[in-house]
Amino acid sequence: MPFLPIARSEDLEEGKGRPYTLEGHRLALVRYEGIVYALDDCCPHAKAPIALGPVENGCIACPWHYAEFELATGKVLSGPACESIAAYPVEEKDGIVSVALEPLAPQNT
Repeated sequence: MPFLPIARSEDLEEGKGRPYTLEGHRLALVRYEGIVYALDDCCPHAKAPIALGPVENGCIACPWHYAEFELATGKVLSGPACESIAAYPVEEKDGIVSVALEPLAPQNT
């Protein structure tokens, strides 16, 4: 699957998420320790926008009920969510962030 441009590097602030839509997919882009991560932007528990949650220790938490997900894999680390979310490959080059819409790993818990 090809990488598709989604954002400018300068628009992603360290330690914060931002919501985007790419070809109909709601994505959360998060820059953490200089690396950009892309995850589904929908908590499986109550459909909250993950991009608006706090980022800490390589994880992002749902802003509504604080289910926690690993940035690199989308793996659920704490409830109330019981399912992981998809994480996607990201490429950052020449000031442009691009995402491939093929998930990195299955969304299993």
